Amino acid sequence: MSVIQVAAGGPDLDSQQCVSRGAEVRQLGWRMAACADRADAVLAKLAQLQLDRWESPAGRAYRTTVALQAASLRKGRDALREAAAVTLRHSQNVASNGQPGF
Repeated sequence: MSVIQVAAGGPDLDSQQCVSRGAEVRQLGWRMAACADRADAVLAKLAQLQLDRWESPAGRAYRTTVALQAASLRKGRDALREAAAVTLRHSQNVASNGQPGF
């Protein structure tokens, strides 16, 4: 073991810090995935709203607006799911990398 490692607390301290950081990053990834799941629930409710069969111009405008909002939410949900997956993969790298500076 080098003098620098002994002075800095040794490799075990760095490994423990990486595991702790990995757990924090993993928790963030799961929270992001939970947000995406909540977006799915909202999308289901929006789909129910779109089923209303109002034949008036106001009804068509309403359904169009709901459809646009749903499309925007779907795009955001997809981006959030992708970000959650990347974050969870990164948490594994952080936890398994015992090198300082990560």
